[in-house]
Amino acid sequence: MGRVMVVDDEADVRKVARMSLEKAGYHVIEAEDGEQAIQQIKEGDNPLMLDAIVTDINMPKVNGLEAIQFFQSQWPRVPLIVMTGYPNLENATELMKHGLVDYLTKPVDREKLVAAVEKAMSQRELGSFTN
Repeated sequence: MGRVMVVDDEADVRKVARMSLEKAGYHVIEAEDGEQAIQQIKEGDNPLMLDAIVTDINMPKVNGLEAIQFFQSQWPRVPLIVMTGYPNLENATELMKHGLVDYLTKPVDREKLVAAVEKAMSQRELGSFTN
């Protein structure tokens, strides 16, 4: 159904997200922080093709906000979803203005996560995703 990258410094969160999305039919790639996500995407001769990225905000090294800025500058057509344990209305509003598909609060409900990824996929397929 599509390739989704899950970026979170908490292994348990990545595992639950991966299992939920794989059960829904998605191929999932994990990264433990923004730096690792960027490295994985850029690795090799051809950049990794993704259909959506689900990322945490508060992470070591390259945090989610920095990673989101990088993803949007390099791959503007790849929809982004945030899942965070530290919700911030100001951040959420700003990110949504810049094309974020959804802003989820941890612990993320599995159905909400799958629904957010489905929404991201449909927006991408319809070409209605813009930054």
